[in-house]
Amino acid sequence: MNETDARAPLSVTTDDLTLTVEGVDLDVRSTGDRLFVEVQTVRDAIRVARSLPDDADAGGLAALLTGTDLTAEIRVRGRTVALVGADARPGAVSRELGTAPAEVRLAGGFGAAVSGLSAVVSALRRRF
Repeated sequence: MNETDARAPLSVTTDDLTLTVEGVDLDVRSTGDRLFVEVQTVRDAIRVARSLPDDADAGGLAALLTGTDLTAEIRVRGRTVALVGADARPGAVSRELGTAPAEVRLAGGFGAAVSGLSAVVSALRRRF
């Protein structure tokens, strides 16, 4: 048996797992082969990303997820901003940002930012 054969595909099932990073709660759920990591705001997502160590090995995480046939989908305000693992297809944007092997989805990031701004405007309208 070689090292590749040692890792069997995994299935993860959860509806109510919460991780806390730098005081930010991340809700985690899954569909078996895909983990959904939900961050409530763009600000919290940036805070979590900045808290990662400079020498964090994204390639190692991607290799582990890919080797076990799992994909982690990072979502902010319900929009997918990144994929890591088996289904990730990093392109030019990911390479330019230095996030490969993670796939960055700019449209998801933009949508999350717009949604956040809309929420702020709505909150201000309710106050005044």
